[in-house]
Amino acid sequence: MAAKKTVLFVCTGNVCRSPMAAGLFFDRLVRDNAQRAVRVRSAGTWALEDQPASAYALQVMAERGLDISAHRGHNLTQTTVDETDLILVMTLRHKEALVQDFQGAEGKVHLLSGMAGPTYDVQDPYGGSIVEYRQTANELDELIEKGYPRIMELLGLK
Repeated sequence: MAAKKTVLFVCTGNVCRSPMAAGLFFDRLVRDNAQRAVRVRSAGTWALEDQPASAYALQVMAERGLDISAHRGHNLTQTTVDETDLILVMTLRHKEALVQDFQGAEGKVHLLSGMAGPTYDVQDPYGGSIVEYRQTANELDELIEKGYPRIMELLGLK
């Protein structure tokens, strides 16, 4: 069996968007019976190590039947970048920061929105209402569903 590929979802604090995206993507892999081929991780550009996902992120994922309660925040490091095949970020600012701060990131980093069509920033629901978290979860789910073939192609799996 080929080596497992690693996809990394990156946002700012690693408590809202990226853990939700990672949970949604892993669920998509399971539905495609591809979960053994891909390791799914998340990190933040300004994350606090070991911080759990936000309460609303946990709630909106639970509403979808997904449990992300084991998630713990991880600040992005050079080692993480080196060990990752594909990095999917939420905003252009994240992409610019990764390319500037981490050697080898340039060829790996893409906006998540670009996997599904034109690129745009996925807004951060942090500090917002449960409604905003649901909107973000819906947006992430749509981007992952539409972008799944492109993501798998970039990982060399389709």
